[in-house]
Amino acid sequence: MGLFDSVLGSVLGGSAQNAGTQGGAGGLGSIISMVASNPQLVQVITSMLSNDGANGGLNGLIEKFNQAGLGNVVASWIGNGQNQPIGGDQLTQVLGSGTMSDIAAKLGMGQGETADQLANLLPGLVDQLTPKGAAPQSGLGDTGDLMGMLGGLLRK
Repeated sequence: MGLFDSVLGSVLGGSAQNAGTQGGAGGLGSIISMVASNPQLVQVITSMLSNDGANGGLNGLIEKFNQAGLGNVVASWIGNGQNQPIGGDQLTQVLGSGTMSDIAAKLGMGQGETADQLANLLPGLVDQLTPKGAAPQSGLGDTGDLMGMLGGLLRK
């Protein structure tokens, strides 16, 4: 988590004043705000999206969405069109209530609040991490690679 703290600190120092102006362009401002208010979310999201994380990376997460019948939702986040929203209950269905409970415990929050925050954050973040409108075949990389991508994203 120290790596992300340093990335977030350097990024917010230079771009916090721009965060609000970028909120409409893919929700980057709201992503920065939400992550800044609860940096532990990044550890959870990194675990979800990195190839060495619990879900098998972005491709594993896509598979979970497909299995839950919500493949079209995650596909909209990756594609170049409008992002379809997801509710906290739907995200819990995708990840499983046990996983969501574990995440909530790590964050020190209730399961519903955790699911809602992740549901608000994931669409914009996945959209920003897949700017070419397709999921990379090799995924988003391991934790270090993803932290680098997040740092670059937050510097925009």
